[in-house]
Amino acid sequence: MGKKIVIVESPTKARTIGRFLPADYEVVACIGHVRDLPQSSSEIPREYKEMPWARALGIDVENDFKPLYVVPEGKQKILREIKKALKGAEALVLATDEDREGESISWHLLELLKPTVPVYRMVFHEITKEAIGRALDSFRDIDSQLVEAQETRRLLDRLVGYPLSDLVWKKIAYGLSAGRVQSPGLRMIAERERLRCTFMPTIYWDLLADLKSQHNEPFQARLVSYKNKQLTSSRDFDSSTGAQIHHNRQLLNEKEATSLAQQLKQSPFQVAEITEKELSQNPPIPYITSSLQQDGVNKLGITSREVMRIAQTLYQSGKITYMRTDSPTLSQQALQAARNAVVTHCGKQFLTEKPRNFRGGKGEAHEAIRPSGEHCIPPEHSKLQGRELALYRLIWQRTLASQMLPARKKSMKVSIKAGEARFEATGTRVVFAGFLSVYGAARATDSEQVLPALQEGDICVLEQLHTQRHVTRPPARYTEASLIKELEKRGIGRPSTYATIISRLYDKGYMRREGAALVPTFTGMIVVQLLERHFSDLIDYTFTSELETHLDEIALGKLNGTTYLRQFYLGKKGLKKQIEYKLESIDPEESRTLVLPQIEAQCQIRVGKYGPYVVWHDEENQEIHASIPENIAPADVEREELVALARSRRDGPEPLGKDPDTQQPIYLLTGRYGPYLQLGEAQDDEKPKRVAVPSGMKKEHVTLEFAQNMLSLPKELGLHPDNQQSVTVNIGRYGAYLRCGNETRTLKKDDDPFTLTLERALEILAQPRAVRRGPQPLRELGKEPRKGTKIVLYAGKYGPYLKMGSKNYRIPEEWHSDERLKELSLEKALEIIAG
Repeated sequence: MGKKIVIVESPTKARTIGRFLPADYEVVACIGHVRDLPQSSSEIPREYKEMPWARALGIDVENDFKPLYVVPEGKQKILREIKKALKGAEALVLATDEDREGESISWHLLELLKPTVPVYRMVFHEITKEAIGRALDSFRDIDSQLVEAQETRRLLDRLVGYPLSDLVWKKIAYGLSAGRVQSPGLRMIAERERLRCTFMPTIYWDLLADLKSQHNEPFQARLVSYKNKQLTSSRDFDSSTGAQIHHNRQLLNEKEATSLAQQLKQSPFQVAEITEKELSQNPPIPYITSSLQQDGVNKLGITSREVMRIAQTLYQSGKITYMRTDSPTLSQQALQAARNAVVTHCGKQFLTEKPRNFRGGKGEAHEAIRPSGEHCIPPEHSKLQGRELALYRLIWQRTLASQMLPARKKSMKVSIKAGEARFEATGTRVVFAGFLSVYGAARATDSEQVLPALQEGDICVLEQLHTQRHVTRPPARYTEASLIKELEKRGIGRPSTYATIISRLYDKGYMRREGAALVPTFTGMIVVQLLERHFSDLIDYTFTSELETHLDEIALGKLNGTTYLRQFYLGKKGLKKQIEYKLESIDPEESRTLVLPQIEAQCQIRVGKYGPYVVWHDEENQEIHASIPENIAPADVEREELVALARSRRDGPEPLGKDPDTQQPIYLLTGRYGPYLQLGEAQDDEKPKRVAVPSGMKKEHVTLEFAQNMLSLPKELGLHPDNQQSVTVNIGRYGAYLRCGNETRTLKKDDDPFTLTLERALEILAQPRAVRRGPQPLRELGKEPRKGTKIVLYAGKYGPYLKMGSKNYRIPEEWHSDERLKELSLEKALEIIAG
């Protein structure tokens, strides 16, 4: 009797599922997608190479949008192995993920394998013995409507992405791209940056009093009015523009605040009024994909892509339910498991009287993200470590919290009079922790101050009166978490695609991280500008959201995918005609010029092949070009700064001074990657010595002494007495360090590399070397043909990736095995980088 072959996407999932299947089942992994549209001309079969549609899109738009699907390089071997396993089998079970993408993978497998044995579709939302057992008893057919919806999405992404990217290449610079969902996401980030460009900050002052109650308990109160007139606060300014909204408020300057503080120090501080009210804080609903990503970013400090990678590992190892869902619903088994865990870990007094369940999500979603199985295994018993444990803990806590009572808090507002001034103190204390108890004692108290017991008429002791300066802040840049929240709110994309969207924007150089903030680059801003001017409908938020609705309708059988594609692409106002017209009408020079509200026309910002640069016309109308450092944010750049860059380029820089040893001039220059120091003049036959100014240090803080010290590095401190090798100190990308032969040590914060002695260096070198856990290079694949930049394959903590120059590129999961990585060629690496 033959075996039943089960196909899943990943080896990890195959190993986990294999533990719960009967002995006559064999599990194999297809390693993700097995077929796709061609990514390059080399993948197009010979019989299609002369067909224009095959080379342009890989979609025959004139023949009902028939796609040209090809098996990517390296997948043939996997398919051969699966076909070999199928020989003699009595059945094929397709057990890919239960979403549209998983349904599509099963369909493609069926199309490629053409099995002669019975075929069954098996779905489950968690990998446990019970869930797999139920799935074996409830086989179904492939859902053709889900497949149609996914294939329509894939064709739509190609129909939008390829022509738009081609246009952006031709009108701005080679290698850029635009996409159906990534471009609206980038537009959000660019719009926020434009608000910051025009924001007008305002300075205002107030007073903060350090007080003690009659029982000697400290608390603080803030000045809110003087002579019966309210003081200005941050709420009195427009958060987008900085303009003052309420002009009837009193705006104190520094002199007035200081004078008032001196005056009030002689006044008694008396409690005038106390207001109390109880508040109720409801527990959050169970995690869906988007809310898990937001909490992972905010609470664990990792990227959304990393959140999804960890969640996938937890799912495939049987720890949690499927991590791609937009439904907060819990199964009856999950409800009972969560409620039992609340009683065990928190106490029955925190449990709701009846199970609390939730509704929502699209048709393909099944259940919220929660610990799998019939028991909510506590984090300390999960056998997990590191970030996997941290993310699992969030999921466990959130699931339990959903079945717990609301937290009750008491808020207190105290009005305190001091002469003709009125101060206000606010505080909150927890009356009943409710669901907060699952987060531990740290979460059971509020971040606000807890006020002491006070009564009307009490005289408080003034300890100190501070004048405080406030500056209105421009709209905050998006973080990954807030961008995901906004994308979900507007219905753009699907939660499962958010991490990919954000990663794509990083990889293309359209944005960078500054702390947690997402800062658009000049390149990202100019791509959005081009799309807004000429394809505003494609990046319109409502239009993009409606596309998702149409895809949902296709999944439900309410709309035909081909009909929709025909209207979208070939219609009277379809994308094909728009692209053809715009290719002829768009002026490349105009499309490469970025308009920022704070920069005048005499000084232009353009983006070219090598990044952003300024074009300035001087007093004699001579056109000067100068590179703009990539670490400057568009909202922070000023005209004076750009003119200084251009003047420096035209006239040459003024030296900071001379090096005492060589008597050569020392220059402070600005390059593409920021400020750097240069010793002497640039010569054709010899490059001058250059060192980068440490990250975070402003140009105006660079002194001649500092420059001399930097250019003196690397500096020899002496010989090591044990091996007679030279001991040198230097500053690298990650800070100051010592080197002696093959040994290196990082300097401590208190050690000054410029004054370090040999004696101290020997002490540091004697200490054990810290274990390096950074990414390790596996092999060099070759060089990028145009610029000659090395492309290196790395083994990172979270999987293999490619590095070209300063940028990293994620490798698709199907290439993550050791055997596949050995097959990774330079050509394939270039395709991955091109995206």
